[in-house]
Amino acid sequence: MERMEKFIDNLPPMDLMRSEKMTLVQLIIPVESAHRSISYLGELGLLQFRDLNAEKSPFQRTFVNQVKRCGEMSRKLRFFKDQISKAGLLSSIHPVVEPDVELEELEIQLAEHEHELLEMNSNSEKLRQTYNELLEFKIVLQKAGGFLVSSHNHAVVEERELSENVYSNDVYAETSSLLEQEMRPADQTGLRFISGIICKSKALRFERMLFRATRGNMLFNWAPAGEEIMDPLSAEMVEKTVFVVLFSGEQARTKILKICEAFGANCYPVPEDINKQRQITREVLSRLSELETTLDAGIRHRNKALTSIGYHLTQWMSMVRREKAVYDTLNMLNFDVTKKCLVGEGWCPVFAKAQIQEVLQRATFDSNSQVGVIFHVMDAVESPPTYFKTNQFTNAYQEIVDAYGVARYQEANPAVYTVITFPFLFAVMFGDWGHGICLLLGTLVLIARESRLSTQKLGSFMEMLFGGRYLLLLMSIFSIYCGLIYNEFFSVPFHIFGGSAYKCRDATCRDAHSAGLIKFRDPYPFGVDPSWRGSRSELPFLNSLKMKMSILLGVGHMNLGIMLSYFNARFFRSSLDIRYQFVPQMIFLNSLFGYLSLLIIIKWCTGSQADLYHVMIYMFLSPTDDLGENELFWGQRPLQIVLLLLALVAVPWMLFPKPFILKKLHSEVVCC
Repeated sequence: MERMEKFIDNLPPMDLMRSEKMTLVQLIIPVESAHRSISYLGELGLLQFRDLNAEKSPFQRTFVNQVKRCGEMSRKLRFFKDQISKAGLLSSIHPVVEPDVELEELEIQLAEHEHELLEMNSNSEKLRQTYNELLEFKIVLQKAGGFLVSSHNHAVVEERELSENVYSNDVYAETSSLLEQEMRPADQTGLRFISGIICKSKALRFERMLFRATRGNMLFNWAPAGEEIMDPLSAEMVEKTVFVVLFSGEQARTKILKICEAFGANCYPVPEDINKQRQITREVLSRLSELETTLDAGIRHRNKALTSIGYHLTQWMSMVRREKAVYDTLNMLNFDVTKKCLVGEGWCPVFAKAQIQEVLQRATFDSNSQVGVIFHVMDAVESPPTYFKTNQFTNAYQEIVDAYGVARYQEANPAVYTVITFPFLFAVMFGDWGHGICLLLGTLVLIARESRLSTQKLGSFMEMLFGGRYLLLLMSIFSIYCGLIYNEFFSVPFHIFGGSAYKCRDATCRDAHSAGLIKFRDPYPFGVDPSWRGSRSELPFLNSLKMKMSILLGVGHMNLGIMLSYFNARFFRSSLDIRYQFVPQMIFLNSLFGYLSLLIIIKWCTGSQADLYHVMIYMFLSPTDDLGENELFWGQRPLQIVLLLLALVAVPWMLFPKPFILKKLHSEVVCC
């Protein structure tokens, strides 16, 4: 035992296996170099500041005004991005890289661009509204003018016919309805009309409301506009309907106008004189042509301004985010008693102390400060944060592990083992070397274009794929390996490693898959024999194979986790965890599931027909009964009794002693 402990102690340090050693440091930074120092430290990314103003609200902190200004600039940049997107323009994939400007200068530039854009949008909206009104007026003139001309001609003919017959009776003429009167010329009956345009979806409800409001004393004519018109509120193209309402009386006119206003119908005056209609139509067409030219020029000017902004948008957004992060960090620092220096505390890896000091010296030099930044190590009482040093290959695995939980400080890092276990367990489920080759080719494309794709802005899905390219690489390689074991190429078996170990007993089983087949040579050298594919026993055989293989992998995985807990307990010198956690867990796991894994391996090696379900069930129900044909090796029954007793002892051993011992230790500390 002592030799084993010495061997473990002499193992080389696990750089990737454990989180980095951290130390608490204090920085005393002169005010004139504070901004540049924090900015350089942020670019280095190896120092985590502690909030020394946790008791203060965000509005009570020193640099709250600068944070507000950065927030306002972020709003303006989001406005620019939204305007570029609405205009159908694309921000530059390769943005112009220029030296960073001062925050005040950038703030002035953004304010000027916002004012210019708001003014252009306002002018464009007014011109667009005027254009839409003229376009509607033109359509109303065309459609309503046709209504009025046809109604007038029809009324003249009817007047001549009715004057000889019906209207010769004076009594009937006095009581004639409005519908009959509207057939007469307008100058004799006092008939009026209102013309306008309304959304097609509201036309039917609009007509019904008019009919009820006038008690049927109106005539409603309508026709489709023939073209879609932009809605000024929603900026969407909508279908509209031109209408003409014929009525009599001032009271009816007031009601109709109110209903038009309620339904959002736009009313336009249409003269009865055809010559005036033509003259107004020509004037409207002329103004529409002028407005089209003006709108096109305005859109070109606006797109030009947005394109110019788009070239710098990425750089500006990055700069504003960086400045906001700097001032948020400065708000975590305190002023000293002289109000000339800022005092900050933070955690950094031990290996990074030299890099941090070098960065602080560079910040002091670039700021032309006469006083350097004071950097010294402090003693820490609380536990340091966990920091794992990653690279392009291990980053994806570390993020997967951190999604479930972050290891304690200096604990063994599960991500190192996940590099193999995660893609391999995926391949156990995926298991097709045809699909694995397709996945491998796609992954190799991402890796080959790594340098170019890393500088481009990718979509959320492509960014996820690119970030996990090395994870996909191992997934595809293991999928090809497991696919060869399963002998599946797009779910089709192949005789890759020679012919099948089975053949027909006679000519009658030529088309059979399993009935009549006999084994005539050694087993298939690698993977599943192709003859199993399509046989009647394919599903039971493959399910049994994969289930047993999953048990072996799962038990091995759990043993690995418990072994890591041993190394953690040994590292933290916690004999309590070793005695009352590691030992009973190993005994319980391997007394049951480890024993099952052993039976699976023995059954595979010996070709026994023993029922493992029966063995495991009756190991608990009747441990002393004879196993009979389910016995795999000599001494199996007494071994099962011993393992069962060990598992029963391990449960209270694992659950009860540790809590009581911890309670006792805690009570002793409190008493002292």
